[in-house]
Amino acid sequence: MDPEERELLVAAAWLHDIGYAPSIGHLRFHPVDGARFLETQNAPERLCALVAHHSGARHEAEERGLTAELSAWAFEDSPVMDALCMADLTTGPQGQRFTFPERLAEILSRYGEGSVVHRSINRGLSEAHGHVDRTIARLALVQSR
Repeated sequence: MDPEERELLVAAAWLHDIGYAPSIGHLRFHPVDGARFLETQNAPERLCALVAHHSGARHEAEERGLTAELSAWAFEDSPVMDALCMADLTTGPQGQRFTFPERLAEILSRYGEGSVVHRSINRGLSEAHGHVDRTIARLALVQSR
């Protein structure tokens, strides 16, 4: 990614799950709750959009009937989004390092097979693989220089 986007990625990585905070979790859908909160704090629009759409949020929004709420922010298909999703999909709730398959198993183990999260993960699996695969390829390219 462009070096000037690194700061944005770090901010998004730190803030992507802020919507889980009970005091701001009005919809109980953390990507949108987080993006809405960040807007009230005058965060940059792009940061709000990354938080809103991280890690296949659109699939869960569809499952929850919250597509209209999520559409307040444009989906970004970029190296920054890829890296944000990879970070989320290889890091556990307490900061543990996981492989992508381990992280998926960890997430799915916390939710019942018929749950919204379980269905959403399965619907967005190929998209999630794309985020991870593209980021790994970019990292390999940089490391080979």
